[in-house]
Amino acid sequence: MSLEHEKLMAEADTLCLRKGLRLTPTRRRVLELIVHSPGGAKAYDLLDALTAENPSARPPTIYRAIDFLLSNGLIHRIESLNAYVSCACPEHAQAYQLLICKDCGKVQELHEESLDHQLDAAAARQGFYVEKKTIEVHGLCQQCHVTQHPTSH
Repeated sequence: MSLEHEKLMAEADTLCLRKGLRLTPTRRRVLELIVHSPGGAKAYDLLDALTAENPSARPPTIYRAIDFLLSNGLIHRIESLNAYVSCACPEHAQAYQLLICKDCGKVQELHEESLDHQLDAAAARQGFYVEKKTIEVHGLCQQCHVTQHPTSH
């Protein structure tokens, strides 16, 4: 496991301990699988991986673990891909944006609070009450852009 992956898992342990939550072995394993999928993991891919380790794993097992991880800010759902990625910063779980590379699939998490506040204010001016925001930006990461356009720098 890389240092980054170890850090994410340690942060999950700390958050669960602080909130009095139980990171069961199944929840932990689902989180580990998601952490190791930088481009996102789909629920049935998670189920396949878990079933290979534990033949009794069923879809409700995965979806309960995903619901727990989502509701506690440990992962994000990539709506456009119907996949899940680990959350690099659980304390900002409600105010984030995702940059998704269309070439390599890498997902980067941003926390542009001013953008978040501007969107809330624009919605309020329309009399709209925001309950959930999903901002996904698709394009090319720096590495893929340089690879595809080597002379543009």
